Amino acid sequence: MKNKIFLISLIFLILTGCVGISSKGVFGTGVSVAFDPRSLGTQIDDSVMQKNLAARLALRDKSYILAVSTKVLDGKIFVTGKVDDPEEKLQITKLAWETKGVRSVKNDIKIKEDFNFKQSAKDLLITSQLRTALIFNKKIKATNYQIDTYKKKIFIYGISLTTEERKEVINEAKEILDVEDVIASIVLVEDLRIQKN
Repeated sequence: MKNKIFLISLIFLILTGCVGISSKGVFGTGVSVAFDPRSLGTQIDDSVMQKNLAARLALRDKSYILAVSTKVLDGKIFVTGKVDDPEEKLQITKLAWETKGVRSVKNDIKIKEDFNFKQSAKDLLITSQLRTALIFNKKIKATNYQIDTYKKKIFIYGISLTTEERKEVINEAKEILDVEDVIASIVLVEDLRIQKN
């Protein structure tokens, strides 16, 4: 009986332990609405653009649902993931540019290679280490950043309140062991079209 209670408690802790860390916000944009410096209207516009692009990608090829991820910040579209050939990468870039309201597109899609479990595990570890460092750094609003790692390269997307916060995020990423490169697409609040009052 004690073992059953212990096992149930352990499963409960495992399943609920990280709920707050990966918040997607109300509109699924990766930044919590309460902490997001963009106006509510801009957040909604970005969310609509992101859902629109995701739907068009899924209609084009259902494998893109899992293979390609998109992020929209202030009309700027960031695309990451893996595809089979360079032509697919170009088609996805074209689809992103055809999204109504787009201001720019950054395509960080990689061409697929054979699956490497060791590399994938290292990438996951790097992402987890950086996420933890951002959460514990009092100078950084961790909920404002999305992190992807591919072959020891960290891709950071988000909104920073100050240039100091932006530098702090990049420095935290560079301090992670085994990181080869940090590609930061961090928008400053002052550069947003419309900000919260």
